[in-house]
Amino acid sequence: MSVIGRLDGILARYQEIERELSEPGAHQDHVALRRLGREQSRLRPLIEKHEALVAARRDEAAARYLLDGEADRDMVEYLKSEMQGQRELADQLEAELRLMLLPQDPNDDRSVIVEIRAGTGGEEATLFAADLFRMYQRYAERKRWHVDVVDYTESAAGGFHQIVFEVQGPGAYSRLKFESGVHRVQRVPETESQGRVHTSAASVAVFPEPEDVDVEVREEDLKVEVYRSTGHGGQSVNTTDSAVRITHLPTGLVVTCQDERSQLKNRSKALTELRARLYDRMLTEQQEQISAERRAMVKSGDRSEKVRTYNFKENRISDIRLDAPIYRLDAVMAGDLDLVVDPLSLEHQARLLSGESPAA
Repeated sequence: MSVIGRLDGILARYQEIERELSEPGAHQDHVALRRLGREQSRLRPLIEKHEALVAARRDEAAARYLLDGEADRDMVEYLKSEMQGQRELADQLEAELRLMLLPQDPNDDRSVIVEIRAGTGGEEATLFAADLFRMYQRYAERKRWHVDVVDYTESAAGGFHQIVFEVQGPGAYSRLKFESGVHRVQRVPETESQGRVHTSAASVAVFPEPEDVDVEVREEDLKVEVYRSTGHGGQSVNTTDSAVRITHLPTGLVVTCQDERSQLKNRSKALTELRARLYDRMLTEQQEQISAERRAMVKSGDRSEKVRTYNFKENRISDIRLDAPIYRLDAVMAGDLDLVVDPLSLEHQARLLSGESPAA
């Protein structure tokens, strides 16, 4: 089926959404209104690209029609050039539409919860975990996303044994979902007097942040405990029972938050993280029920798998999903993570176009 043919259903759905949004009382159901608005925003670029493609094909046909009866040499050359230009534009627009029509991850527009845990390597691993956090923080600043720390455990060296944080902004999951996995660093630690290169690791887990309607969390399923914060947080943070630990009894999942002075704010952040983890578990369980092929896809993206190595001496990043290393480690650590995410996204699209299981 041609691209335009495949768009027939999308055009019909877009018109249906417009009708639904224009109906009296449509704005009274806020959940449905949010869902329709999100779907309309997702489809609008496709509609605009389709309109541009139709216009280019129409202009190409008009130039061809005029060329058939034209005798003036200069006009013939002009019409040939116009026809070729419109054909090339149409071919480009059609290729872009093919990419846009690839199956979309429904979570791509969502904000995320990110968890970084220090792995093998002792104190150096905790310092690397802190470096990863700062990298994501700087990347979020470039994207104008908001970063909000949920929970953390500091190390004696000033790094993190663990840090959990929210990244709030449109498209955050579409860019950060490739980060899940084990990240290794190869460098000379500051405490290394002999100049030897050490290898340490940290794991990164990225969860799409669900809406309240995605995951039902019943109050009777929660065990909520409050305790005194142990980390840095300003005056009085260590003298009041503001930290919150929530246990989800049906699953045994435990989340904590001690970043805020307010117990209510910590509880709200902890519930957000809990919903994200429950949503991630729900998605994984759904995937595992589909087929053996789908289970293989889940396994290929397992968070225990090494995905990337950071070699500071060579200023190199090697990602197992890419064919070639990237010799811009300094720029990536400064927040230019698109140097890695862009090729990963292109590789992901190429696999989808070829019908392969995406590596991410």
